[in-house]
Amino acid sequence: MKTHNHLRRRAAALAAAVSVFAASAQAHHSFAMYDLNKTYVMTGVVVRVDPNPSHLQIFLAPLNDARDQVIRDSKKEPVVWAIEMEAAGVAARDGVTVNNFPRGAIVSVGLHPLRNGMPAGGRGKNGLFKCPADTPPPPGKHCDSVKGATSHGHGVLPKPTGPLPMPKAK
Repeated sequence: MKTHNHLRRRAAALAAAVSVFAASAQAHHSFAMYDLNKTYVMTGVVVRVDPNPSHLQIFLAPLNDARDQVIRDSKKEPVVWAIEMEAAGVAARDGVTVNNFPRGAIVSVGLHPLRNGMPAGGRGKNGLFKCPADTPPPPGKHCDSVKGATSHGHGVLPKPTGPLPMPKAK
């Protein structure tokens, strides 16, 4: 009987541990930090790609509406937004890799911004398009309008709920 009670206690402890990890995984993959009531579309230049196993991130410097310069802050430094996507392995199946999105590539993506106002957002189910090399979209347009652009993964570029906000000067 001692063995049976020991096994029962171990099973209960294992079940408790699994429920704790499941809860933390659910919280980790929550979209609570993003404002799902706001949707922006950004066209920008890839600064870098971080192929983190948990969430791949693309860092973009947004282009101005004329599509001829990156937007800069009050110190004349490029504004950089972090776009969080799915896990690197999932993103790779959609062709989103460090090699396919090199520094300088021009992309357009739909995103939900962080609630805290920082220049970052989550892609969610929004589209991601890459313009052909050295071919920005026409003024006011996005990569999905450029002949030869490629779509990566799911979704289309959404209708934005407003203009892309820029971070406040520090």
